[in-house]
Amino acid sequence: MSDYYVHRLQVSMPLATADAIADDAIAAGREVGLLPLTVAVLDAGGTLVVLKREDGSGVLRGDIAIGKAWGALGMGISSRTIRDRLRERPAFQSALAAASDGRFIPVPGGVLVMNAAKEVIGAVGISGDASDKDEYAAITAVQRAGLTPHPDKPAENWRDAGL
Repeated sequence: MSDYYVHRLQVSMPLATADAIADDAIAAGREVGLLPLTVAVLDAGGTLVVLKREDGSGVLRGDIAIGKAWGALGMGISSRTIRDRLRERPAFQSALAAASDGRFIPVPGGVLVMNAAKEVIGAVGISGDASDKDEYAAITAVQRAGLTPHPDKPAENWRDAGL
């Protein structure tokens, strides 16, 4: 009966880390007066680890946040970079959306999370305010957790987004 006990699986995004990122994202949003946010943190395999939705955040926001993070993981780049690269390629955007069963949201707010060795351990996606503002909260949260986000800084005009 040596196989009786289940062995622990390797974890890329520990629950405590994912929870801290979600809490830090919400706090960052409150500090700068963002609309209510929904934060999704996924592990490197695209599995949802934490989802937090502030009171007043719309019911679609969870799916959007997951889609931003999932798209970033799927392409290995931030959702802002995806948007910028695919701006003139709507057919490819549609193909990616179809291939991902609609889980691909190519707008800012999906940020990769990397450890000290620059290995992707997961992604955070945020929805609730203008996309550039969502991305600001995601980047800030990853940095506050002592990890490295991609991208490493928000768009320069993030404060003016959506006005």
